[in-house]
Amino acid sequence: MNVGQQTTRRLALRAGRSVCRSCKDTISRNYASATAAAVQSDDQIAQHVPPVAQTAPQTSYRINAGVVLSRPPQLTRDLHPFEAAYFLYQRRLNERTALPFTRYFYYKKRTPADIEWKRKIKQRLTPARDIGRYKGYGDEAWNDELLVGAKESDVEWQVEQLLEDAEQTGAENQTEEGNEEPTVASARKKVAHEPVERPMPRTTEADLKNDVKSLNRLLQRTLYLLVKDKEGNWTFPQATLEKETLHAAALRILDQSAGVNMNTWVVGNVPIGHYKKDYHEPLTTSSGLNEVGLKTFFMKARIMAGQANLKDNKFGLTDFKWLAKEEIHKEVPWEYFRSIRNMLADR
Repeated sequence: MNVGQQTTRRLALRAGRSVCRSCKDTISRNYASATAAAVQSDDQIAQHVPPVAQTAPQTSYRINAGVVLSRPPQLTRDLHPFEAAYFLYQRRLNERTALPFTRYFYYKKRTPADIEWKRKIKQRLTPARDIGRYKGYGDEAWNDELLVGAKESDVEWQVEQLLEDAEQTGAENQTEEGNEEPTVASARKKVAHEPVERPMPRTTEADLKNDVKSLNRLLQRTLYLLVKDKEGNWTFPQATLEKETLHAAALRILDQSAGVNMNTWVVGNVPIGHYKKDYHEPLTTSSGLNEVGLKTFFMKARIMAGQANLKDNKFGLTDFKWLAKEEIHKEVPWEYFRSIRNMLADR
């Protein structure tokens, strides 16, 4: 045994002598008795806990499933005047920064296309057809901003310019400023081309007639289906939830209320909102429960094609409308709209 081992042994013996054997026995007996007392007290407490009686609830809410069926916007929204002016400024700025148009790369000399190009470039001074009379190169190239009241930024004016450019050639015998030469007053001719199909108007016949049952109205907005129940209240299609999921209930409600002549898609399996209504007096159900109100959970759905048809519906619905958000506000009570307004799109 070396010196290190001997030193370790002496230290261990000294540490062992610090507590006598009788003290060790006392400590161990006290610990064992405390453990037994703790176990006994837990058993006594468990014996004194009275059994809990399971009773059925006396009140409940009727659970409904509702469907927020919507038709998404079909057109982009109208531009703000500032946005329209900004986009026109960007197009004119592009004329200033782009390389000059290489005419002879696209049009051969002394061809009908070259002659037509010369006529049109004298009128608008630029290859672009929808930015008005502007030249990106020269002393006046900096003057690319519109004056107050100018029509060049209006979408309708730009559409007319594009259609006019596609339907006919430029006017003959015009100077670079676009004025007719006074010597030949009768020489102003326009060679007509085949008619170009014009774009459809953004306002439909249903908008003019205010046909709230048509899906061809308010093409820039989201429309929602509202139905009129027996009591004359306008709500989303809804019914009592049976032993089914909300997704399956939404499919059933659409078929039983608005018919099967619609191609719809229920988005997801989670509701997008709910509406709670408390009755003035509880109603006693057949099972003996006091029904104090109803809670309606709404599922989101989209219509792809078709139209609602209330014939042979199973909920006694009498009428339907396709309305935007602010129109729904005028038809439903405030308490109902306050619960559903955050589910509806502003567009």
